[in-house]
This record gives sequence, C-alpha cells and structure tokens, in this order.
Amino acid sequence: MKKLFRTGLTVAGLLLAFNIIAAKTAVAQPGPLGEALRRMEMNYQNLTSLRSAITMDKFNAQLGEHDVSEGSVIYIPQKGRDAAFRVDWTKPAKESLSVINKIYVIYRPNINTAYQGRVDKAQSSAKANSALAFMNMSKAQLNANYNIDYVRQERISGNVETWHLLLTPRIASDYRSADLWVDGNGMPLEVKVTENNGDTTTVLLSNPQKNATVNAADIAIRPPKGTKIIQS
Repeated sequence: MKKLFRTGLTVAGLLLAFNIIAAKTAVAQPGPLGEALRRMEMNYQNLTSLRSAITMDKFNAQLGEHDVSEGSVIYIPQKGRDAAFRVDWTKPAKESLSVINKIYVIYRPNINTAYQGRVDKAQSSAKANSALAFMNMSKAQLNANYNIDYVRQERISGNVETWHLLLTPRIASDYRSADLWVDGNGMPLEVKVTENNGDTTTVLLSNPQKNATVNAADIAIRPPKGTKIIQS
C-alpha cells in the first residue's frame, strides 16, 4: 500500500499544521513565535472547513530525485474529534483518499479498485506508523513530543509572506524535523518533513478557501458500480 503511505504523510503534514496550536495554546511565547502561535490559534478556532489546491514534492536524497504530485484537498477540523478530509490527486496519476470517522478509502480509477480499512489498523505496521504518526496525536502528545522554534520571516511560492517555524522531536522519531510556514492570518500554507535519512516531503497549499461550504458528501468516496473493493 505504498500510495496509502504517501497520501497519509501528506495529510499528516496538514493535520500537524492545523493541530499544533492546540498543543501550545496554554503556553505563553514571546516575540514572533508567540505572535505566530496566537494567530494560528485564532485561525484554528475560526476554521470550519478548507478547500485548497495541493502540491506534494517527495525528494529522495540518495538518488537526488523529486516526485511531484498535484491535486486538491478538502478538510473539516471537527473540533475535539477526528478530522475528516479528502485528497484527490490529478497529476501524475489520478487517485483519491478520504478519511471519515477513522475509516479510510483509497480509490484508484486506473485499475478500477478501491481499498478500505481503519486508520488505526494501518498504523499497526511500521511503515504506516511512520507515515501516519501525526494523525491521531493528542494535544498533550504534540506538546510532549515536539519543540517549536521561530526561524525567520520568508516568502514562499506565490510571493506570500510567512513565518517559518521549526518543529523538532523531543524523543526518537522517524523524522528529524518538520518545517512549517504560516501566513499573516495564521494559516499554515506549507509543511516540510525531513526524515532521518535526508529524504523530504514538502506539502504546499495554494489559494486556500477557508470556511467554504463542505459537507460529508463532498468528502466521502463512492466508487462506481463494478469497482473491485479490497478490505485492507
């Protein structure tokens, strides 16, 4: 299920960006870091849904190769509960993933096949655990497991001014660090996860539409009749 791990990591980066505030809300922070966290908290509290274009760049440090995917994402935070979301990749190949109430569905139209299963079951394997590690972390776990530092102000793709934050794990992890770029409204727009072997995965949101009309039907994947369903 290699593609599940890839897509899971994408969403994991997004969820880390949206939920990291909950881990630091109660801790006062000075200077730019404190202001960035304050605005992120406000953004998180006011965010009811999100639609956005998404680009993911997976870099293999050993081979020096980039694997770039493009598509769209729909996200519903569901405060205090597991977020619901959907990612539809359009390039280089079409593939969709949705997660609702801890149940994932992956649909691959090119082979007319859909995979269904529970996120927590997927986490039982080492590979899935490393890719989906952030998905079910509680606020307390995020706070206990990561340090957050302010790096500097930077402009990212689209000439957007952002705060660059650096998250480093306090305990042994499959990831060396996670960089986060947040705009002036407290919206996380870019996440870069660096693994211990130097490989990186960068996720960029473009033209985000906050609090757009989204319902469960928009997120649910309903494979067409005749699709092969595999429970995984």
